[in-house]
Amino acid sequence: MPEPEPRIETQAGGPYIVRGALPLVGRESVETEHGEPIAWRRGADFDAGETYPLCRCGESGNRPFCDGTHAAIGFEGSESAPTNTADERQETIDGTGITLYDDRGALCIGAGFCGSRLKNIWEMMDETNESTVRAQIAAMVERCPSGAIRYALPDDATPIEPSLRPEVGVEPGGPLWVHGGIDVHRADGEPIESRNRVTLCRCGQSQNKPLCDGAHRDAGFESD
Repeated sequence: MPEPEPRIETQAGGPYIVRGALPLVGRESVETEHGEPIAWRRGADFDAGETYPLCRCGESGNRPFCDGTHAAIGFEGSESAPTNTADERQETIDGTGITLYDDRGALCIGAGFCGSRLKNIWEMMDETNESTVRAQIAAMVERCPSGAIRYALPDDATPIEPSLRPEVGVEPGGPLWVHGGIDVHRADGEPIESRNRVTLCRCGQSQNKPLCDGAHRDAGFESD
């Protein structure tokens, strides 16, 4: 029989069900001495199998996997993530030789790759007459885990995406980082736009479920 298509299904009041033998791996941000995130480090692989449940209530004793705790605590997990597309929502910011697409209102998780203690990408867009600045913007955008910011070059308005293999990344104390255009469905059956980069809540506190909105930081979520 053919392999099932990889997909993630959100269960009402329950976990994510990951299908299609997607690799489950550790992912951790690399920071400067000033606490500025600048890169991602791959961690160890989890023994997950072809189909596996991942906790989204934040209380499982076997995180990142679900152990049924959601039922005991009465987790609801009501969803409000948009089902329209980033192209319909995003703001377009034109610079010299580069265009920035900004969809932070729907997708940002506050990961911090879009700036440093000195300057952020939006300030840098005023300096894009310099090729080194354009290159720096492109590198910073490609490290954004949620794809809340993307960029394009003058010869093609299509956003340029980093090459990411299909997998699910687990960030310690943070969200699930879904790579590679995996289909994600809300509990009501509605699909979320299939994108190269998606971040899913696993602390149970996001107001944009099943997407992450950065609530894990204020909640002091710790795991893995």
